[in-house]
Amino acid sequence: MTAHLPPKKKSHLHASDLRAITLLATQATHAVTTLSEGVHQSVLSTLGAPGGDTAAQTRGLTGLVYHSIHGVTKLVGQGLAAALTRLEPWLLRLEGPADETFERAAVVAALNGVMGDRLQASGNPLATPMSLRFQGRVLDVAVMPAATHVSGKLLVVIHGLCMNDLQWNAQHAGEPVNHASQLAQALGYTPIYVRYNSGLHVSENGHTLARQLDDLLLHWPVPVTELSVLAHSMGGLVIRSAVQSAQLHGWLWPRQLKNIVFLGTPHHGAPLERAGNWVDVLLGSTPYSRPFAKLGQLRSSGVTDLRYGFVLDSDWQGHDRFRRTPDSRTPLPLPDGVNCFAVAATTAAKRGLLADRLLGDGLVPLRSALGQHDEVARQLHFAQEYIAYRTHHMQLLSSPVVTQQVLAWFGRVQEYPASHLEIISNVPK
Repeated sequence: MTAHLPPKKKSHLHASDLRAITLLATQATHAVTTLSEGVHQSVLSTLGAPGGDTAAQTRGLTGLVYHSIHGVTKLVGQGLAAALTRLEPWLLRLEGPADETFERAAVVAALNGVMGDRLQASGNPLATPMSLRFQGRVLDVAVMPAATHVSGKLLVVIHGLCMNDLQWNAQHAGEPVNHASQLAQALGYTPIYVRYNSGLHVSENGHTLARQLDDLLLHWPVPVTELSVLAHSMGGLVIRSAVQSAQLHGWLWPRQLKNIVFLGTPHHGAPLERAGNWVDVLLGSTPYSRPFAKLGQLRSSGVTDLRYGFVLDSDWQGHDRFRRTPDSRTPLPLPDGVNCFAVAATTAAKRGLLADRLLGDGLVPLRSALGQHDEVARQLHFAQEYIAYRTHHMQLLSSPVVTQQVLAWFGRVQEYPASHLEIISNVPK
């Protein structure tokens, strides 16, 4: 008789969250104090009063007060963090092994998307390290699954901004939908999910993913016969960056890459980030509102990469990411020899006005998701394209129609050799 181990308990809060919250509270206090001092000095400067070391700092007794607040906040924050670090092992033993809840994973993923670069820089435990996951567990290259439980056809599944791997499990009309699971059941793929900090630069995640995929293929328990990718939103930019990084390092896994499906990927950026950049410009236009521009600059590196769809280090290195500038990306075509498919969505009806259809899925314009650009060098050429009408950006994950389209592409992929790629779309180029 086989003994069944009891399932692990699930918890919204983990022992490390106390230290994480302390670090966040300390950063918030510093930020609010800096903002208050900036407003204070902006008012004083209009009266002719000199500033402190910088234009946003006060001087004299006022400056001493703000300096003292920063100092006390730093000391208290460091003291609490140190105490909680020592206490954490004891709390972990008391807590015991626990799985995260879906709700906790969603909150942490959203926090990482918004300020994941700051979380990583400050050593906050809530910063999500990139991991490859199989059947809900982190893959350890030293302890791979049994060869009898996997196949040689790997499907790498990559989520988008502010999301995590669990959110591929969606619902439509009360029925579960998971595109990757359907591909596994119908075509024998083994899904490998990627979880990553979407607040980091796309190219930083690209480098890490390239390295982890190289390790994965080296240690996979059976020979890998095919590698395919299913990516949603920002995840599509990450895999494009990863392929480029792997090729620069001479890693071999891109040679086994057969298919990539992009679901609502902002290949040429998203207007909401460009609007956020305009907020930076407008708030910085007067001395009274200038300190509040810092609020707009809390958004992460990953978010600002979505302004134009940055995928390379050179797109952002050496640039002020909050400065309003034209699109100066280095054009990066889709990888050679790979069948690349694009699914774009629009909230408009198929027979609605063309202007409405081009608006896109509420987050990503149709032209951006289809890789279309006025500059020939920036245009992306897909093997095939599909447009989902009356569909929002997030509904791409729960649409059975999208599932069927991806299944059709993967099932007939031998009909589309790389030398005879066909572009189909009913949207004007």
